Amino acid sequence: MSRDSGMAGSAARTSIAIFGSRILGLVRDVVLNSIFGAGAALDAFWTAFRVPNLLRDLLAEGALSAAFTTTFSKTMTTEGKEQAFALANRMLTSMAVGISIICVLGIIFAEPIIVYTIGSGFDPAKQVLTVELTRILFPFIWFVSLAAIYMGLLNSLGSFALPASASSVFNIVSILSGLGLGYYLDPDLGDKAIYGFAVGTVIGGVAQLIVQMPRAGKDGLQLRPRFDWNHPKLVKVYRLALPAIFGVAAVQLNVVINMTWASHMGDGAVTYFNNAFRLMQLPIGMFGVAIGMVALPSVSISAAEENMQHFRWRVVEGLKLALFLTVPASIGLCIFSEPIIGMIYEHGRFLSEDVAQTALLLQAFTLGLAGYACIKVLAPTFYALDMPRVPVMVSVRAIGLNLLFTFVFIRIFDWGLISLPLSVSIVALLNLFQLSFALSRKLGSLTSGTNFPGFFVKMILLSIAIAAVAWVTIQLGYPGEAGFLERLLFLGISIPLIGTVYFYLAHVLRIEEGSRLLSTFRKKVQPAGADTTDG
Repeated sequence: MSRDSGMAGSAARTSIAIFGSRILGLVRDVVLNSIFGAGAALDAFWTAFRVPNLLRDLLAEGALSAAFTTTFSKTMTTEGKEQAFALANRMLTSMAVGISIICVLGIIFAEPIIVYTIGSGFDPAKQVLTVELTRILFPFIWFVSLAAIYMGLLNSLGSFALPASASSVFNIVSILSGLGLGYYLDPDLGDKAIYGFAVGTVIGGVAQLIVQMPRAGKDGLQLRPRFDWNHPKLVKVYRLALPAIFGVAAVQLNVVINMTWASHMGDGAVTYFNNAFRLMQLPIGMFGVAIGMVALPSVSISAAEENMQHFRWRVVEGLKLALFLTVPASIGLCIFSEPIIGMIYEHGRFLSEDVAQTALLLQAFTLGLAGYACIKVLAPTFYALDMPRVPVMVSVRAIGLNLLFTFVFIRIFDWGLISLPLSVSIVALLNLFQLSFALSRKLGSLTSGTNFPGFFVKMILLSIAIAAVAWVTIQLGYPGEAGFLERLLFLGISIPLIGTVYFYLAHVLRIEEGSRLLSTFRKKVQPAGADTTDG
């Protein structure tokens, strides 16, 4: 199998798994929005979940997981499986102890965290509810952080789909247990039921960890607590990770800052922001995270072998694939924002005016969607190059820029809630530019010796064409007043149609990424003889 098809195939399988997880995450959000509406209870839940979720993003999809995957892959290449598994046991032991301390501190200091920072705009009753939910949710970090180490280990061993599917297990379990516990606490599913969903989220985290453990054991991991935390390999993981925590999590930190602004904008603002952010994260998870997960072990091995030509080639291929997939997603989410938001969320206590507010925020988020996805591909490569300080400096500047843009948009231009996603999008694009420039200084021009310039020009032409097709489709085919079935019918016809046009135009323009993805899809749907391994 060629390297091209290998990345496309593994990324496709991982994308499918992540797509399932993100869809189930949307189902979970729909359930919560339908039951509680865009009001105080759901604002409190999302704010309470933001603190442990931020730490989850730092550890599970961020610096520590990437640093472990890099070091584990290099250890496998240079020293063999036994030493790599020994590193995994050291990592799991140190994480279990360290995250336990973080959880205890989080529970103790939940009140000042909420009252004086991200929930500072809430009224006293809303703050009390948010503090209580935060204390319930904090143990969630312990389980998903250990699950992240298992994910990195399995990725390094060539298994991508199972770890990506573990999040689906989390969503299924959290939905079912949340509904059950919510009904037990409040049979009318009033605001008191939100406590049940908080407990259900923690139970879902437990399930996400447990589902990965048998596969890791089958691949050779024998759990043994190891407390030799001064071992050079473990020290290297933390040396790579700790300085880069802010670098990888810049977008998430900016989201926290913006949620603090949102807490001052009345009931529903936090929920609108969270719902739009969730939809924007769907293509990022499907494409950016998936491609980054697949590429990281490969570039780590290339760095260990000092094969910089292959390293640069893999990075460029990952960026091209991310752009090819996220650009049409950005266009579709922007132009079809109202029917998408309405079809998904306008149920129960979530009303049409809530749809309009959320759709506006989603449109602002899509401006930076491709930037977010490419950052997911680029940022982990600095671990493989032992350059974690580069994302740190980019992140520090990003946080400052986000504060500046948000202040200007809100205080000077008075743009209100849309200022928040607009600022995040602009900062994401600036982050991408800075990371690309830094990597080019290390490796030489990323575009030199590749067909990236021609690819970029073709993508501009393709984007203009597909945006025109989407705009004409919604102008001619979308009814002014639409319910769930009308929206479902419109999206069910128009999205596959526009997707077909997109791949056809990509074929006409000879964009190779489309052909590779279609080839991978054809292999997956063959009745026999298809490659069904995990990459």
